Amino acid sequence: MGNSVVGLDIGSTALRGVELSGANKAKPNLLRYFEVPLPPGAVSRGEVVDANAVAVALKKLWSEGGFKSKKVVLGMGNQRVLVRDLSVPKMSLKRIRESLPFQVQSMLQIPPADSLLDFYPISESTGENGVMINGLLVAAEKSAILGNILAAERAGLTPLEVDLIPFALNRLLLTRSKVKGTVALIDVGGNTTSIIISCDGVPWFVRIIPTGGEDLTQALKSGLEIETGQAEELKRTLRVSIHSAANVDSGSANTPCTCDRCVADGIKAEDPRASNIVQAVTSELLSSLRNTVNYFNNTRPQDPVREVLLTGGGAQLSGFAQVLAEMTHLSVTDADPFATIATGRRVKSKNLEESRSSIAVALGLALGNLA
Repeated sequence: MGNSVVGLDIGSTALRGVELSGANKAKPNLLRYFEVPLPPGAVSRGEVVDANAVAVALKKLWSEGGFKSKKVVLGMGNQRVLVRDLSVPKMSLKRIRESLPFQVQSMLQIPPADSLLDFYPISESTGENGVMINGLLVAAEKSAILGNILAAERAGLTPLEVDLIPFALNRLLLTRSKVKGTVALIDVGGNTTSIIISCDGVPWFVRIIPTGGEDLTQALKSGLEIETGQAEELKRTLRVSIHSAANVDSGSANTPCTCDRCVADGIKAEDPRASNIVQAVTSELLSSLRNTVNYFNNTRPQDPVREVLLTGGGAQLSGFAQVLAEMTHLSVTDADPFATIATGRRVKSKNLEESRSSIAVALGLALGNLA
């Protein structure tokens, strides 16, 4: 197992780990997958707040999940990560990265010394200033990442690198699957939603929106004055429609929640307040996603988005995909995180299928360090 690595997804409410091996295989082997819950408040929007609490949870993840490798790849992808187009004079990638602090000072809200900078080259072009390298600048605040690294190290793990989550998802779901054409890949996580638009598997555009599925849970909890568990159960019964996404007073009907707690407390999904909360949380997100696709299409009319792939637990909200398809006038389908991955004998297929919507980030992170 010396060549295996663990992709570690530190979410707001849970830790998820995926151990992969087989760098030279067409389908790397998924050896183990496991997840454990996090104490409330230990992580906020992808950033570790309580490193000791997260370290304890990581030790539990390794113990109960049976992971053999201590080498981990961490992810970053919240509102404190900036991804922008950048063109620089042609030079080696090493020199480009060395020059970034001087090239991007005017683009950053904090000093370059307090940021982690990287550059993802996409294409070359020739202009008045000679040959240019066009790509994506990735800038993240150091403080937003160091807490995650500290928690991993306190748990006895060895962080190999920190990868941008949208790039990890692109690698897993588009590049390795050899998806052709211009595709928008949308990941609706707990507190953030990322949209990455790629052409033939090469990422051209990234946007990170600070809204996700956990925001709906908390809005239901607060608006209906119910417990977190009840809000989660209720969320699974609610359905967003094109009418509720457009009009807060639509009063669309929903299937009532039948869990014991909700029945006992008289909480029903057809409660107009629940419909209003769904509209308030989802309509802005859906509009942002539509506007992002439209912006890309307007700036690159020669390569418009032809379809949308969805992943992430928040994307499983009933009706979300259908409304997004109506708003963007595009085909919207669920991405398959297992299309290019082989499953080890000890991995239970039922458990994997149940985790289908939440496993993609950890898988993509692990893939990035197998080569």
